[in-house]
Amino acid sequence: MTTLYYSPGACSLAPHIVLEWIGAPYEAVKVKFGSPELLAVNPAGAVPTLREDDGWLLTQAGAILEYLAAKHPEAGLSGGDSLHDQAEAHRWSAFLTSDMHAAFWPIFLSGRYTTDTSDAAKQAVVEAGQKLVRKQMGILNTHLEGRDWILGQGAGKRSVVDAYAFPMIRWGIKVLPGGLADFPNVQALHDRLAADPAVQKVVAAEESK
Repeated sequence: MTTLYYSPGACSLAPHIVLEWIGAPYEAVKVKFGSPELLAVNPAGAVPTLREDDGWLLTQAGAILEYLAAKHPEAGLSGGDSLHDQAEAHRWSAFLTSDMHAAFWPIFLSGRYTTDTSDAAKQAVVEAGQKLVRKQMGILNTHLEGRDWILGQGAGKRSVVDAYAFPMIRWGIKVLPGGLADFPNVQALHDRLAADPAVQKVVAAEESK
């Protein structure tokens, strides 16, 4: 059985949702960052980490999501099979990993980005991070104009990329002054995902343990 190591509130929420969408048996194991249990399977001490029955381990959210989509084509979560479809999936996965996710680090870990330990200096770092997050949310908001999902046109179809975006959109709601008021298309994507029964099941499970 596939095993997912996750931590509530982290981007590991994305593969947790995807595993629920797929519907195949899996085990979700809650771990703490840097804990001995997590370090035993991922020396980086980070989530998500995926383990298969044969002991094979996979880390990095984008790689895990791509793997799950390819492993379970019957779930229809890859975003499409054409060369262009695959490139778009890679493009938005990379955007979420390199641009969107990274923009939150100054907010969550402000001390990493300044040698000045004063509250004012840390607040300045947080505000710089919020500016970066707003920039990335703006890019995603523009892309979502006229779309229900990140990949495909118009109504399109949900994919692993939408699941990947979901935890980051939730972070944005919490850390941006005004939440997503300036990004109605991103808010609509959040609401569409939040209304999904499988998403609700996973969120409730993570928050209850």
